[in-house]
Amino acid sequence: MGARAFNAIAHLMLAVWALVVIVPLGLTFLGSVKDTTELFGDPFTLPSTLRWDNWVRAWETANVGQFMINSVIVVFFGVAGTMLLGSMAAYVLARYDFRGNRFIYYMFVSGLTFPVFLALVPLFFVVKNLGLLGTHTGLVLVHIAYSLPFTIFFLAAFFKTLPTSVAEAAFMDGCSHARTFFQVMLPMARPAVVSVTIFNILGQWNQYLLPLTLLPGDAEDKWVLTQGIASISTAAGNQADWGALFAALTITILPMLVVYVIFQRQIQAGLTQGALK
Repeated sequence: MGARAFNAIAHLMLAVWALVVIVPLGLTFLGSVKDTTELFGDPFTLPSTLRWDNWVRAWETANVGQFMINSVIVVFFGVAGTMLLGSMAAYVLARYDFRGNRFIYYMFVSGLTFPVFLALVPLFFVVKNLGLLGTHTGLVLVHIAYSLPFTIFFLAAFFKTLPTSVAEAAFMDGCSHARTFFQVMLPMARPAVVSVTIFNILGQWNQYLLPLTLLPGDAEDKWVLTQGIASISTAAGNQADWGALFAALTITILPMLVVYVIFQRQIQAGLTQGALK
């Protein structure tokens, strides 16, 4: 009876959590096809007409299209760099014994405890002195630096669980350390790599403080989506174009929602396989 009660409570909490997530998403999409008058009415009523012109204004007039292209560029190179460097570092720290191994590992992991806003001022001047302020390159490098601690922490634990015999067999067949990593061990860690990649995509896509600091107002053509949405929100407060704001929010949400729906099985497989090992 206790187990049944626990299961019932767990399912009830999951249902409540699902509603907390789904209802705002649904209202955001619904608001993207309403006019301003309908938006300030009952939020659950359907629009009299589907106003897709809100999406057109958001994409063209509010420059959401350019902001999205910028976000895709930054996230693509940021995640690619993070996964390349993070997977190699995690593999070495997990499977090679050398002096300073634990010290380097804990230095990386300590980055998880460091709030990003504490480093904004130093980061601003470092990037400025490198001549990268207001550029996507500077933002990508900082994204990589801030994503490495979680990536290394997660992947190092997974690499430790891989069988040593496989790597030894590769060495006996004449594989170098690099070839063993890229052609043997990394494919074996695919579930974990996919999971961490998705988490990094979500984290970098939704990042706001770092772009706000490193892509100042005079670099508006380099802004990413989070900055663009904030700008649209301010403009909506003055011009009352709330339909375009909700459309912009929906355009921002949809890519990440699609990514998660497509790769949810891989994410779950990576998490559960790492836990079972």
